[in-house]
Amino acid sequence: MYDHGLLDVGEGNLIYWEVRGNPNGRPALVVHGGPGSGKSHGAHKGFDPDVFKVVLFDQRGCGDSTPSAADPTTDMAHNTTEHLLADMEALRQHLGVQRWLLYGGSWASTLILAYAERHPERVLGIVLVGVTMSRPQEIDWLYHGLRLLLPIEWERFRAGVPAPDRDGSLVKAYRRLMGSPDPAVREQAARDWCAWEDAVIAHEHLGNPGQYSAKPDAAKLAFVRICTHYFAHTAWLQDRQLLRDAQRLASVPGVLIHGRLDLSGPLLTAWELAQVWPAAELMIIEDSGHTGSPAMQTAVLDAIAKFA
Repeated sequence: MYDHGLLDVGEGNLIYWEVRGNPNGRPALVVHGGPGSGKSHGAHKGFDPDVFKVVLFDQRGCGDSTPSAADPTTDMAHNTTEHLLADMEALRQHLGVQRWLLYGGSWASTLILAYAERHPERVLGIVLVGVTMSRPQEIDWLYHGLRLLLPIEWERFRAGVPAPDRDGSLVKAYRRLMGSPDPAVREQAARDWCAWEDAVIAHEHLGNPGQYSAKPDAAKLAFVRICTHYFAHTAWLQDRQLLRDAQRLASVPGVLIHGRLDLSGPLLTAWELAQVWPAAELMIIEDSGHTGSPAMQTAVLDAIAKFA
């Protein structure tokens, strides 16, 4: 890392950013998942440091950005997809970047697509891993539909909310718990949510099972508060908006990398996107789930190298 800082983006929010690699290299922005997971400290390692100028940042409310969503007094009204898109543009301008490669997975793919469809002229290319678009059907599948495959674990997840809320939206019910004035309630809700997320990836022995519950307590609180906040609002995106506006990416090359064994984000989403984005290549990794595998890592490295 040769440069880092905190960027004031308004409403009392300071966004942490850092830059690695070649100061004069090809700019690449690494967007983290979650929402609310914070940057990966190893995400930059997939980029040749002699070729790329790699920018990483923590989205509002998580990682080293302030204030943290783990603090119940932090106002979540100023943490929406629209705010994050504005933050990315503010960061680009702050760093003097004209165009950059966008890279990220899971929630990051939703945010990257929203940004690229709004600012295609600012994008050199896109590499997405574990493609999601945060549509209502995707959120419903992850927190309700997967009961079909994980009935025992899902019943535990459902039991974490008050009985009157168990037949409604579990995402909204957990969001209410994360807004409780009682810290014990918030902490238990965060543990229960992360236990469910881990249950969904428990079969991924080639990837990174158990990663959600392994988060430090503060990071876990921020992650779950932000997740429930975003998913309760379907990320403030219209249903199928990102598919509809993919036509704006006609001149933007992309690589979509998706594991066939991904339960949390089924392959259908990546396939549907590839159908409406002719400039994107879909790579299906047979042995990978949501958290990856050696074969997926090789595919990621090859995809990034295409933009060198």
